[in-house]
Amino acid sequence: MESQSGPQEITSLVGREVYSNNGVFVGEVEDLRLEMGSERVTGLALGEINRELFEGRVEGSQGVLIPYRWVRAVGDVVLVNDAIEQLRGTGGEAAV
Repeated sequence: MESQSGPQEITSLVGREVYSNNGVFVGEVEDLRLEMGSERVTGLALGEINRELFEGRVEGSQGVLIPYRWVRAVGDVVLVNDAIEQLRGTGGEAAV
C-alpha cells in the first residue's frame, strides 16, 4: 500500500480504519488532534476500537488517542506501529 502524496484534506482521515503493522484492527478515526500553532496533526482520536487490544485501559464507550508519530502509512486504511508493543512500552496514551 502506498502513502498518499501531496496535500490532503485532514477530514479525509475521518472514518478510515486503523490497523497495526501486523494487520490487527485498532479502531476507526473519529476525530483529529491538531496543534494550531504549527498547523499539524498530532494525534488520531479512535472510536469503534478493538476492545481486546485495549482491555484494562479503556472502559465503556471511551475511545483512545493515538499519537500521529505512530502512523506509518495512509491509504485506504491507516497503518500504525504495532499498537500492542507501543502500549506495553509506554503505558499508553490517555483515553478520550
